[in-house]
Amino acid sequence: MTYIRSQFRHPNLPKNDLGYTTTDYEGAISTLCAGCGHDSISACIVEACYELSIAPHRIAKLSGIGCSSKTPTYFLGHSHGFNSVHGRMPSVATGANMANRDLLYMGVSGDGDTASIGMGQFVHVIRRNLNMVYIVMNNGCYGLTKGQDSATADEGSKSKKGTVNPFQAIDLAGLALELGATFVAQSFSGDKEQLIPLIKAAIEHPGFAFINVISPCVTFNNNPGSTKSYDYVREHMEATATTDFVPLKKEIKTNYEKGTGTDIKMHDGTFIRLEKLASSRDPYDRLAAMNALLISRSKNEILTGLLYIEPQSTDLHHTIQTSDRPLNSLEQYELCPGAMALADFNRGFR
Repeated sequence: MTYIRSQFRHPNLPKNDLGYTTTDYEGAISTLCAGCGHDSISACIVEACYELSIAPHRIAKLSGIGCSSKTPTYFLGHSHGFNSVHGRMPSVATGANMANRDLLYMGVSGDGDTASIGMGQFVHVIRRNLNMVYIVMNNGCYGLTKGQDSATADEGSKSKKGTVNPFQAIDLAGLALELGATFVAQSFSGDKEQLIPLIKAAIEHPGFAFINVISPCVTFNNNPGSTKSYDYVREHMEATATTDFVPLKKEIKTNYEKGTGTDIKMHDGTFIRLEKLASSRDPYDRLAAMNALLISRSKNEILTGLLYIEPQSTDLHHTIQTSDRPLNSLEQYELCPGAMALADFNRGFR
């Protein structure tokens, strides 16, 4: 089959502050299965970057191996990109980020790429608070190898073959909270009204921003009995709030009733707005977020929305005091100050 994307675009498509249309943020046509939730997430990434007026060349997108890790081909075609080894995307992201802090880093992974072979890397990129957006497209199965249960498949969930998973699932959002992630959110690929502002808020967050997105596999894990199917997620989704993202210096228009929401101030002065927030939910309270996840799991519910944000986040560059400039912009005399400087440095350890 030949895949050809139409080159026609309406001449009056709306443009963002940079003069770009959404077309400028698209990629190649997707070769994933028709109806795959991953394509919906890709569309949300496109819309989020368009609405934030981010120049595509300022973004570096990285991935590992899996259906999810193919998706960077399908969005931000004019951005930097690197498809790495299975489970090793965080290492590549860390190296690239250390070399050039001026780019915005977006890592895309899957439940196999993160919760199995890449678990060790996932743990360390959280504890270092690397300044990046880390999106897991979580479908609970290995779609590239015919649908075996992944480590995030819920205990008791039934596969397409009819076998029941006997193992407890790894809760990636709960793990991220426990390990100290400074921004943790959870969403559903079919809920763009919630996912787009979450991605925008994650991009603006100075530190590690994790979004676990339930993304049903229409081929291998969308059957009755699966807890990652479209029907199950829609029936069991419990939103923490209705989410909106308010960019800095933009007019705020709202028809929400007074007293029904709360604004979460981001570090750059922007806001993520949570409406109809439950009185027991405090997105600044890590312990409360962990308890909310546990309670929702006990009720067989999937908690979505912004679960936690660290008010005073400092990223890895601040922690290890790296250069304010990208390494490729430093001159030779700055990188190699000479033998005298080395001798003075060594004397400090004697």
